[in-house]
Amino acid sequence: MTATDNARTSAPADPSRPGADGKEKANAFVGLSRVMLLGFVRDKGTLFFTLALPVMFLLLFGVLYKGGGSTHVKVAQVGQVQVLDQLQGQTDGPLSALEITKVTDENDALAKVRKGELDGLVKQDADGKLVLRFSQADQVKSGTVQGIIGSLVDGANQKAANVTPKYTLDASKVEDDSTKPIQYLTPGLLAYAVAMGAVYGASFTLVTWRKKRVLRRLRLAPISAGTIVGARVLVSVLVALAQTALFLMIAQLDYFGLKLTGNWWLVIPLVICATLAFMSIGLLTGSLAKSEESANGMNQLIILPMSFLGGAFIPLDFAPGWLQDISRALPLRYLIVPAKSVLSQGGGIAEALPAMGILLAFTAVLCAIAWRFFNWDDA
Repeated sequence: MTATDNARTSAPADPSRPGADGKEKANAFVGLSRVMLLGFVRDKGTLFFTLALPVMFLLLFGVLYKGGGSTHVKVAQVGQVQVLDQLQGQTDGPLSALEITKVTDENDALAKVRKGELDGLVKQDADGKLVLRFSQADQVKSGTVQGIIGSLVDGANQKAANVTPKYTLDASKVEDDSTKPIQYLTPGLLAYAVAMGAVYGASFTLVTWRKKRVLRRLRLAPISAGTIVGARVLVSVLVALAQTALFLMIAQLDYFGLKLTGNWWLVIPLVICATLAFMSIGLLTGSLAKSEESANGMNQLIILPMSFLGGAFIPLDFAPGWLQDISRALPLRYLIVPAKSVLSQGGGIAEALPAMGILLAFTAVLCAIAWRFFNWDDA
């Protein structure tokens, strides 16, 4: 073999060829993803705040609120109900504990009871029988509405002074025996966990790599920005899906009793879209922060208020209107509300798809803002 042949056989592949270029990009993507994933696994503090702490919240709130709830109840009245109509305008007594809304569409009101938007529905038949349908998602509320309506019926019968009771009460729950409070706690705490993992993962990676000049070296390397971002997205999505699996497994333990409905799998694309939205927040804080400490402060100032205002820890059913409006501007709400619907209330594509669209739009806007402040190094 001649020297020319040796040179020809040992010559490197032309990187301009499509096959070689695609292979190099794939290798770079896999390599970056592996480095990021190993960095996440080896960081015990990040593991604790991303997985252990949210699970502790789930266990804590699951135990504390296993049989708890608010005594304020919302009831829909279908048509005329003499027992309730006779007491209209009273500011004291048992009726004061009810928030009664008169409706004409019984099926729509019943659907709201099943979704947890209303605590009960009352109607009256021609023979004087009151039909009460209530939600047992909150055992305190269900007991309250049954007790109040029952006492009103008893009081009306005593006033009628008839030997045969004028009114009777037929009360029944809209759910089966599988409904548990954990079905309402799981989506909120899962959303908090996903937000923590995605925001901190994106921001800390950006700040750390910029301080150590890793970003600058990557910029000089034949690796596109899309490859770097794609690797970070893959790692964040894998972590979020691991969090989802962990939460659902724990919540389905016999003690908590989570029962998934038919479209529960829709929580997976919801979590993925929400992860992208939360990552965009992390990219923004990581672009603005100059150190891990400042990034941590920014993240806490965003995540904790967003978690409370978005309904991760406490329901917003009785919050003032202005507070509800603020929560609608937060991405966390658009994971919690549809996730609760598809996991525990039989919701489907109609509930999940609009939320996913809002989350992706939020991602696009915040990524554009983050790019405005992005720097490859601290210089």
